[in-house]
This record gives sequence, structure tokens and C-alpha cells, in this order.
Amino acid sequence: MRSIWNGAISFGLVSIPIKLVNATESHSISFRQIHLADGGRIRYRKVCELDEEEVTAAEIGKAYEDADGSMIPITDEDLASLPLPTAKTIEIVAFVPAEEIDPLQMDAAYYLSANGVPAAKPYTLLREALKRSRKVAVAKYALRGRERLGMLRVVDDVIAMHGLLWPDEIRAPDGVAPETDVTVRDAELDLADALMATLGEVDMDTLHDDYREAVEELIAAKASGETVEPAAAESGGGKVIDLIAALENSVRAAKESRGEDGMAEVHPIRGTAGKTGGKAAAKTADRTTGKAKAAPADKAEDEPTGKATGKTTGRAPRKTTHRTPTGKTVSRSGGGTSSSTAKKAAPKDTGAKKSTAATAKKTAARSSAKKTTAKKTASGGRSTAKKTARSSSGKRASA
Repeated sequence: MRSIWNGAISFGLVSIPIKLVNATESHSISFRQIHLADGGRIRYRKVCELDEEEVTAAEIGKAYEDADGSMIPITDEDLASLPLPTAKTIEIVAFVPAEEIDPLQMDAAYYLSANGVPAAKPYTLLREALKRSRKVAVAKYALRGRERLGMLRVVDDVIAMHGLLWPDEIRAPDGVAPETDVTVRDAELDLADALMATLGEVDMDTLHDDYREAVEELIAAKASGETVEPAAAESGGGKVIDLIAALENSVRAAKESRGEDGMAEVHPIRGTAGKTGGKAAAKTADRTTGKAKAAPADKAEDEPTGKATGKTTGRAPRKTTHRTPTGKTVSRSGGGTSSSTAKKAAPKDTGAKKSTAATAKKTAARSSAKKTTAKKTASGGRSTAKKTARSSSGKRASA
């Protein structure tokens, strides 16, 4: 590759002789201007406006036009004599993380080649230092009559330099963003995520210029005398009326282009875009409705009514009362099944809560404990009475 600039990289006190080579090339098809009447080529001639004579490239120099329209000639020698350290040197000024470089500043790209055998060692040193630090070098250099900003990074085993625009050359995006407030729904974001996941990654080497290939085919067809039929123009951009539908169709088309089933639903709630969410929602619904499932109808009809109805079966209940040894009055109902006893009343359905059964057991246990206490109290009273009687009879006998 032909070098376009020779100089050196200034790395502190280290100077690395290098050659600057274009890293990119344009494959765009260029056209000539012609006279439509006869097909003759239109050419531009450089004519001096004073004597109206055509001049050659060797007779052309450069000048600066002043505000009053006067021309101030500037020669290449004038520019070369400027006291700029970057006139023939790429001067590294800092090393920064690559994330600090705004992609908007990116300009032309170049490869830096070591110029001569002595430059190989310092060139390799700088390259390996950039690799290990995972940083890029910010540099200043002069090219084509002006000082520029550049970024040095490693590409494979070569140091590449990207020309950068100066920060004040980047225009602020004022008035570019939508001025109206827009709310994006979660469903729309889910579909956008699904579309991004469907498109996935791409091998950059497989991308090519379809437009250039179509133009080349058109030129070849016209050169061979073939009649070229105009292709039907596809509808371009337009007003998106239903964003959800547009996203769903995009996901479906992307799946079909990748050989996947594009007919499946892609809605984030009901389709493939939200399979995980849909299953989770179904499980949640099952857990919620499962608690409210009723017992079979035949069991509910055969079993006796419980506490909630308050009804009794059989004859009317006969209430009896008696006094316990502790003095507490207890009322009992007989002649039927009372609704006041939780243990005797059967549950209405098999899905009764465990807490009700536990409460009934605790109530029965407390009742049993009270009966036991009453028995012990009564037994203690009878034993005390017997002892008192024996003591009284003994005293009488001694008297």
C-alpha cells in the first residue's frame, strides 16, 4: 500500500518513524456528466477570471480570501515553516479508555507502518503497551494543511489511527429529539426486545452493498443492449398506526428469514415473546384458583350441615343444667345433634380450613382439662371431708 504521509510518532522521548497508509477504500460507483442531446462528456476547465485563459495544475497555488475579497497567497513553504511540533510528528498527548471517545468524533482511518528496521522495536513496544493497558492514545498531527486530532489503537498486530473531529466541531443535538412527551408501554418494550433477540448477532464480513451490486447489474444489462424493466418500488417509511402490530410483524418476518416458525404468536402475553411470563402467570392463576375449588357436589349434599347453618336434626333439643364441683354452671343439649359443638358437627366440604380443625381440637383439650381439674377438685373435697370426719370421731372416742 502506498503511503500518503511520512513522519514519526512522539511517545515521550521515544520517536518512532512511521508511514501513514489509508486503511479504507471506497467502492462506490462514480458517474460522469454528459450532454443529453448527443452524449458528449461535460468537462470542467480551470480558467483565470482575469485573463480568461485556461491554466494547468502547475500554475495553480492557494490563497486565503480576506473579508474584503482580496487574495492573500499562502505557499507550501509558508505552511512548512510554521513552528508546530506536529508538522511531521504524531504527538501523543494522553492515554484514555476507549469509552471516553465519542463515536461522533470518528473520521478517516489510517494504518501506521514502521518505517525501517530501527523503528520495529519502539513500534512493537508502543503496540504491546496499548494492548496491555486496554487504552487508546490521543494524539495531535498535521495533515493536508491543518492540525488534526487522532486516536491510536491496536488492530491485530498493527497500530491504527482514527482521525477525530475537534470537540467544537460536533454540533449539539438541539431540536432533534421529539418535542412531545411519549410514553412507551412495557408490552412494546417486550416486543422490541423480542425483535432484537430474533435478529441476534451478525458476522460483519457477510454484509455487502446491495445497492452497488444492483447498479453494476444495471450497467452490465445496458451495455449488452438488454431492456431493463423498472422494478416495483417497495413502500418505504410511513406513519406507524399500530406499533404493537408493526413489532409483531417484524418479529414474525425475522423468524421466517432465519428459517424459524414465523406463524407462532409473538405477543408478549399470549405468544412466543413472553413464553416464560405466560407460564408463570398460568401457574399463579392455578395457585390462586386452586384454593377456591369446591368439594364434589355429592359429598357436600350427603354430609350433615355444620356450624355455619345453626340447624339441628331430630327432635327439639332438651336443655339440662348442673353445677360442677367448682361452682360453674354447664348447659347441655340433648335429643339431637347440636350446632354448638364444633367436634360433633361434620364439615360441609373436604376443603375446610385446617385452622378450624385445630381450633376445635384446642377447645376440646381445654374442656377436657377443665373436667380433669373439676374431678381433682371434687376428689380433693371428698378426701378432706373423710379426714375431717375421722378426726371428729377420734376426738369423741377419746372423750
